[in-house]
Amino acid sequence: MKTIYINNNKYNFEGEPTILEVVREKAGDIIPVICHHNTLEPHGSCRICSVDVALQKDGPRKVMASCHTPASDGMHIFTDSERVVKLRKNIAELVLSDYPEDKTEAAKNKLPTEFQRLLERLGVYKTRYNAKETHTDQEKDTLHPYIKSDLSQCIRCYRCVRACDEIQGKFILNIYGRGYDNRIIKDSDSSFTDSECVSCGACVQACPTGAIYDLYESKIQPYDKIVHTVCTYCGVGCNLEVRVKDGKIMGIEAPDDAEVNAAHTCIKGRYAFEFYNHPDRLTTPLIKKNGRQVPVSWDEAYDHIANKLNKIKEQYGPDAIGGISSSRCTNEENYLMQKFMRAVVGTNNIDGCARVCHAPTAYGMQKAFGTGAATNSITDLEHTDCILVIGANPTSAHPVTGSKIKQQAMKGKTLIVIDPVKTELAEIADYHLQLRPGTNIALLNMFAYYLIKNDLLDHEFIKNRTTGFEEFKEQILKVNIDEYERITTVDKHLVEKAAEAFAKAGNAMSFHGLGVTEHYTGSRTVMLLANISMFTGNIGRKGVGVNPLRGQNNVQGAADMGVQPHQGAGYLDVNDPEIQKYYKEKYGIETIPEKEGLKIPEMFDGAINKTVKAMWIMGEDVMQTDPNTQHVRKALEGLDFLVVQELFPTETSKMADVVLPAASFFEKEGTFTNGERRIQKVNKVVEPIEGTKADGQIMVDIMNRMGYPQKGYSADVLLREIADVVPFFAGVTWENLGTNGLQWPVTKDGKDTKILHSKEFKIGKGQIHFFDFEETPELIDNRDKYPFILTTGRNLEHYNSGTMTRRTPNKDVLTEDNLWINPADAKKKGIKTGDRVRLISARGETYIKAFVTDKVKEGVLRSTFHFPEVSINNLTGDIGDIETLTPEYKVVAVDVVAGG
Repeated sequence: MKTIYINNNKYNFEGEPTILEVVREKAGDIIPVICHHNTLEPHGSCRICSVDVALQKDGPRKVMASCHTPASDGMHIFTDSERVVKLRKNIAELVLSDYPEDKTEAAKNKLPTEFQRLLERLGVYKTRYNAKETHTDQEKDTLHPYIKSDLSQCIRCYRCVRACDEIQGKFILNIYGRGYDNRIIKDSDSSFTDSECVSCGACVQACPTGAIYDLYESKIQPYDKIVHTVCTYCGVGCNLEVRVKDGKIMGIEAPDDAEVNAAHTCIKGRYAFEFYNHPDRLTTPLIKKNGRQVPVSWDEAYDHIANKLNKIKEQYGPDAIGGISSSRCTNEENYLMQKFMRAVVGTNNIDGCARVCHAPTAYGMQKAFGTGAATNSITDLEHTDCILVIGANPTSAHPVTGSKIKQQAMKGKTLIVIDPVKTELAEIADYHLQLRPGTNIALLNMFAYYLIKNDLLDHEFIKNRTTGFEEFKEQILKVNIDEYERITTVDKHLVEKAAEAFAKAGNAMSFHGLGVTEHYTGSRTVMLLANISMFTGNIGRKGVGVNPLRGQNNVQGAADMGVQPHQGAGYLDVNDPEIQKYYKEKYGIETIPEKEGLKIPEMFDGAINKTVKAMWIMGEDVMQTDPNTQHVRKALEGLDFLVVQELFPTETSKMADVVLPAASFFEKEGTFTNGERRIQKVNKVVEPIEGTKADGQIMVDIMNRMGYPQKGYSADVLLREIADVVPFFAGVTWENLGTNGLQWPVTKDGKDTKILHSKEFKIGKGQIHFFDFEETPELIDNRDKYPFILTTGRNLEHYNSGTMTRRTPNKDVLTEDNLWINPADAKKKGIKTGDRVRLISARGETYIKAFVTDKVKEGVLRSTFHFPEVSINNLTGDIGDIETLTPEYKVVAVDVVAGG
């Protein structure tokens, strides 16, 4: 414990903070700043934050910049001495000498900028200095859909440059010139539009003057309230501060103190919000009559649904009905959906979008560890020495986490990337193992082979914490490494070096994405990843672990809530009679389904063969996102009755017998659980669009309409019910989630868990599994006719089918899907960038523009599936993960023909 005196008041402090940090903590915001920002490294260029410092009570004083001067024991700090006040005013006047006179006060009907508030605080309204040259006539840059600049207002604090460097890691903004020629430039002095800017808005949030601003001028728009909520796009779970006036969203910023994303979001989280009140929103229930969907009242829709489901249930049994829930919905809504299917309909035919993304993660990690969730927190990146990223492109698909990984790599931490595409992270990686799509098993077996062959093992951990190692060792030492090298197309010596780097790191952390799970052997690959972490002892402490990068915002939470056919809420086995009794007691019902339900692909097959008669789909556009679109269409056409809950008309809703207009995440309350098991509050920002209802309220209404007495939709009430049913939510309440949430498991006293498996695994000892490489039937059956491998992914600007992002200005940032093709393949095929080409598989064809690039190897093509005009899923097939049936989106046998 150390002592410091602030304006003669004594305070105690710990650690090694700066003077500014101590003063703010102990005495409040009494030191003005301008170049300093809480989320950036101390800069110390403006000296506005200067204070008088004495090392003893009556000792000599020295003026020092508080933002980067360390506080020391016994210091005496004087924050407002006469000379310090004079110095600050003089600095402000110097800044004003090169600042537009008409910008020193807030514009009419706008809030003052941070700089204008500083001038007011210092009492500086004009300057005594007349500059010979100024920058007040610089041209504005306003062409970018979101990010704009008026650098006549730039005061050279360089916060924008530092934000781009330190937060996003793009280095788009730079300082050019000296003296009065000094100015901010984008890339090599271009515009935001022509630069490689990713529109994260970090520079906008950091800028104190409005020299860099956004489309919404969100920082100076008057507002009635700021609502704290959580982003609805990817699994990072970014916190958002939403400014609201007159019931409308004015702009979004990222809280500086958010544990998940301090002052940082991506283009989607910060800017892609205009969908919420888009004119395309569904605003009334629709029922199909005489082949046309016509508007009806909510009561008519509910009565129609209840009557149809009851008749189907009576005639064909409850298992003739299936439900698909949504990872875009809250935990509470997913809990209600699965409860409705099990307690009201009476079937375990409930599934969700995890089936098409991370079901293999849950399965594989449960088999290895007993728990199918991330072992660690994203903040552990600060404590790791080596980062392995396999089958993931986080700078595009999970941008805030991707930026954190990139920052750590740029600081010198070892980065290993296993991916068939040369991603942004692969370009800076120490080791990029650019394997052929579909060969993850062979590559990870090579990795494990060299760990064992070169004795790069944690023998103590293996002995005390695992079982099955000797059997694995016997098998792996028999494999043909040269054959694996041929299969993967990766140099075995490079794999050996990467394995050595991973094993010799003090702490090594792995991240995996859909490039692991969306494969024929996805679950097995997850188990092999778990093997590698166990072999090297990288489980159970900070900076290590196996960490899935969850696709959608609440895919973790949906699974936690029981949106899967084999496990109910809390991952309890629905086949177990004791568990069945448990759920009957919790739900207050006499009977509960006793057999495992159908997965989504099995529901579709059932619809085609007429054993499934009805489906209820909540917030999933399966016609756009699920594989083999023609197969999905045939399934939906085969149903007697289809209910769809949605925000907008979609390809799926167009086929529905009943369409129910749902509320967006801005219009409801509840919780999301992100990829690191963090349960966070979703607060209602604005009222639902007239005619719409929250998905949870819809489920409550239909449950009551069909005779089950479910309490009204309230996050507080439902969380109490969930905490009573789901063991690892035992201590979760609406109140104790606070602003940064809690990571499950949460004990009854409200204590959460940052790191899993610290002492033991849920299943006792970790299970080590061996699997040899097995080629996917997709290539065995089709590669002679279709010689290319198509692999799919996401782009930064859009999200999955783009239902929401295409209804925002994001559509102007990225306007279409395109097909990446290697230059050698393009030459052979006579294809150039921009050409429209025909892409063909055994299921169908589509037309798409080509992009020639060396980011993919010869024989490999890459595309996205954001735009329905292209409909890439016309090409994808029915092959799925062996264990979970998760579709193999990452390996599709195709051919490409010039001249579409």
